[in-house]
Amino acid sequence: MTHSGTTKPKGSIAAAPEKIPITLTVNGTEAKLSVAPWTTLLDALRDHLDLTGTKKGCDHGQCGACTVLVDGRRINSCLTLAVMKEGAEVTTVEGLAHNGELHPLQQAFIDHDAFQCGYCTSGQICSAAGLIAEGKAKSADEIRELMSGNICRCGAYPNIVAAIQQAMERS
Repeated sequence: MTHSGTTKPKGSIAAAPEKIPITLTVNGTEAKLSVAPWTTLLDALRDHLDLTGTKKGCDHGQCGACTVLVDGRRINSCLTLAVMKEGAEVTTVEGLAHNGELHPLQQAFIDHDAFQCGYCTSGQICSAAGLIAEGKAKSADEIRELMSGNICRCGAYPNIVAAIQQAMERS
């Protein structure tokens, strides 16, 4: 039955909803997109803008591989509908470097060999950038606690914490 109490004829197919136009500023560049209402920010970045640095891990907000910065705050882009972020400023790992110069976190991850397979690295770096901007972490234990939403299956945690500490000292 439909919401009006009538029965839909058997075999009829509901029409797909119209795509919704949205505008985001992604890594400093305005992007105008037309997306289905259910398109996640993660899929908009990867599939519509070809920004594949942001990874699709669990697709349930549990691993942090999809972490990006939206208006300076770290979020799981797999749990966020793109249409909800109309007009927002989005920063992905690709947008952290400036003028060919790596972001201090990107350099620190290299300096401390803070990755093995690298799959979680972009989410770890974006989350760490948000963590540093928040200014709440003062110790290694606080870094570990506040980064707990970002999982590294390879177990590079000691090196990740060291990299974040290095970037905090230099910022």
